[in-house]
Amino acid sequence: MLLMIDAGNTRIKWAAAELAAKPGAWSTFGSVAHEQIAQLESAWCALKITEVIVSNVAGAELRAKLESILSTASSDAGIPIAWFASSPDCAGLRNGYRQPQQLGCDRFASAIGARTLFPDCALLIATCGTATTIDGVSADGLFTGGMILPGLKLMASSLARNTAQLPEVIAQGERLPLFADNTEEAIISGCVSAQVGAIERAFAGFARLYRDDPIQCIVSGGAGALIALHLAVPCIHADNLVLLGLHTVAKHHTHHNPC
Repeated sequence: MLLMIDAGNTRIKWAAAELAAKPGAWSTFGSVAHEQIAQLESAWCALKITEVIVSNVAGAELRAKLESILSTASSDAGIPIAWFASSPDCAGLRNGYRQPQQLGCDRFASAIGARTLFPDCALLIATCGTATTIDGVSADGLFTGGMILPGLKLMASSLARNTAQLPEVIAQGERLPLFADNTEEAIISGCVSAQVGAIERAFAGFARLYRDDPIQCIVSGGAGALIALHLAVPCIHADNLVLLGLHTVAKHHTHHNPC
């Protein structure tokens, strides 16, 4: 059984699949907040793990905790863990970053996952989590680069923390008026507009660069569904792109040289 782990800044997502399964065809999957990490041991002990691939952007301390849990949960304590890292090229995707290793491994894995879904399109990938990242992939498989901005909740909480008498608000999954008539919704409307504006500006610029190619905009992440409601550009909402990318990389590793 192949175990894929996406250790993000807030949550740890995971999926398990038979080695022969196509990317995305998972036997089981789950997600826990960082403070619930101990729950993973019992969940993973039920699996007959033979391979592990991890994308970790949450630092060395979380990596050590995952290593400890995996050593207990694996049927074979000697199973190596593949810690996914960005490279000049991997699984058919070329990394256009000036220094390829500096690209966040989650962004690279997510781009591989998106390209697995749409292999023949230019892609704009907006991941709306703790941070919002907006990345481009050309139709011929070049990760062209992207932008990073504070995520929706981080924007709202920062505004509340640094402005006197403004409450901290958490965006709800609903449409909101552009010009709100109360402070809480005004904060949410402003923060959503900032997220949406960045994605729409990126889409317009990407369309100018690749005007001869069809462009697919993909929105993912915890706030992705809400952001997608407000976008004026055509898009689809797709979750777990990092896990899909890790699955694709593992399959590629099986048949080719490692990334």
